[in-house]
Amino acid sequence: MSALWTASEIAEAAGGTVHGEFEARGVAFDSREIGAGDLFIALKGEATDGHRFLSQAFVQGAAGALVSQEVDQPHVRVTDTMKALNDLGRASRARSQARICGVTGSVGKTGTKEALFAALERAAPGRAHRSVKSYNNHTGVPLSLARMPREARFAVFEMGMNHAGELAALTELVRPHVAIVTAIASAHREFFASEEDIADAKGEIFQGLEPGGTALVPFDSPHRHRLIEAARPYAGKILTFGMGEGADIRARDIVRARGGTHVSALLPGGELSFTLAPPGEHWVSNSLALLGAVEALGGDLAQAGLALAELPGLKGRGERHKVRVKGGEALLIDESYNANPASMRATLKVLAAEEVAGKRMVVLGSMRELGEGSESFHAELADPIEAACVEYAILVGEEMAALAKSLGQNVKMTHVQDVASALDLLREKAGPGDAILVKGSNSIGLAALVEAMASGDS
Repeated sequence: MSALWTASEIAEAAGGTVHGEFEARGVAFDSREIGAGDLFIALKGEATDGHRFLSQAFVQGAAGALVSQEVDQPHVRVTDTMKALNDLGRASRARSQARICGVTGSVGKTGTKEALFAALERAAPGRAHRSVKSYNNHTGVPLSLARMPREARFAVFEMGMNHAGELAALTELVRPHVAIVTAIASAHREFFASEEDIADAKGEIFQGLEPGGTALVPFDSPHRHRLIEAARPYAGKILTFGMGEGADIRARDIVRARGGTHVSALLPGGELSFTLAPPGEHWVSNSLALLGAVEALGGDLAQAGLALAELPGLKGRGERHKVRVKGGEALLIDESYNANPASMRATLKVLAAEEVAGKRMVVLGSMRELGEGSESFHAELADPIEAACVEYAILVGEEMAALAKSLGQNVKMTHVQDVASALDLLREKAGPGDAILVKGSNSIGLAALVEAMASGDS
């Protein structure tokens, strides 16, 4: 494949001047992610200045840098590196012939993005691109665009937000041919007065649709009509996906088995039967959105079905580990990356369906950014925990006090304030054959607990 960027192309896109010609094969603004031949973008933030890490970036093999001050190594100099990053993203989008999908939603956007990438990559090996990790904000989206290979045939970009107006700006950069809203739920309620306001903010993704583009809207959402109205001025086609009768893309039959979930899906162009590897009803919904996107992008539905059968669990979002416990092994389900009321309920349903030889356990961390309703949102998790037949719960964080009180005597539980205490308790209480769900907001740090259990650290 050809170079991702030449110094001259970077300078032309960002309005800068070249000081030493170079070619870049990748792009990063975190010096720890720099590999041989990459472009390092020295961003200035509130806490630090990327220019401080230029030497480290070049030691790690950077081909050149995008900077706002003079340096000794090959570079393109601009006035504002953050603006230059956005300019580079726009230039990448402008030169690309790829068919592009944008994905947002309160829950499920990263999993849907990864699954859609796997489906498109299977049909076009080496010619599909996506944003990595959860690079879905004002820096992650332009970076992901700037990383898009010239030869890409398909690309998938995740877009997130926690304030109104953010998605409108991001989707104008991405200019997708297809835009998906996975679901609407009470995430980031600290910044929104109601779920309706969240739906309006998520609906901004449709504003960047290319002419004739396709909007994919969750049929089973109470905000379906609100999202359809948000899409109507911008979309050439609006399709709904979900379980309910009347959805444009819906699951006609769902059969759960040990090897995965077997789904027969009805689409506008026909029917597809496939096996879905990740468990849970929420993944069925995600897969329906994915199939709608594949069809709208001109991908291969049969190859998409095969890819869905082979999807691995994502780190922090459903990855499964066999972990050592006293007397044998237990199953640990890693959902540690993030949490809101809707995703908590969805993953508790997955735990409920798990066949266990021992007991069902949960390690649940506080859900952050829920605003004034935080106490009730936490307390309301008691019912789904009991419905999942959880025998022992470890609750982590101050906000979990409301759930500890609500559970009362119905479920054995311990409420702790830190991850270290939770880890000690889990090692004490877990037994062979147990199924353990670990989930909480990323800021709680439950990923460290998962890492310790998965690595067998004592």
